[in-house]
Amino acid sequence: MSFIEQIKPDWSLFLDRDGVINVRPVNDYVKCWSDFEFLPGAIEAIASLSGYFHLVFVVTNQQGVGKGLMKPEALQEIHSNMMKHINEAGGRLTRIYSCTCLQNTFPDCRKPSPFMANQAKVEFPQINFRHSVMVGDTLTDMQFGKNSGMHTVLVSSDETNIEADLIVSDLMELAELISKQQKKSSK
Repeated sequence: MSFIEQIKPDWSLFLDRDGVINVRPVNDYVKCWSDFEFLPGAIEAIASLSGYFHLVFVVTNQQGVGKGLMKPEALQEIHSNMMKHINEAGGRLTRIYSCTCLQNTFPDCRKPSPFMANQAKVEFPQINFRHSVMVGDTLTDMQFGKNSGMHTVLVSSDETNIEADLIVSDLMELAELISKQQKKSSK
């Protein structure tokens, strides 16, 4: 049985940001709100997914702050504006966790380390990682999900050799799959 068939209202959803919610800049960072561009259908998909998951988190590596390419206040503004647009569309983000550390620093909060998942579990003890889904577009996202004991969904527009429990083209495809399954289950 696919994990999609098992999703219940007490499950948690973890979303990567760049490449899942917004356009990932090529060899760069989203350094200010004007650089941020939602992927087509992402806002609507999050609004739909918010109805199927009790808790919805964003977990994102943002070492642009650690590299001094942007200020923490700029990252906060990006996330505040992102949440505002998602809320206005009927979606919900419970919390955004971001790791601004550079690679190979201690302690390592960057994905694939389960640090941000564990941080969420401390703040929201009702999280059960076996009843959680991690959606991302990179190998480190999938490793983060697996390292935390979650089901994994890879957002990919092309063939890839990254292992995941499910591969979708975008968040909307995932929302539609869950919606179809929920309707089938309620009959």
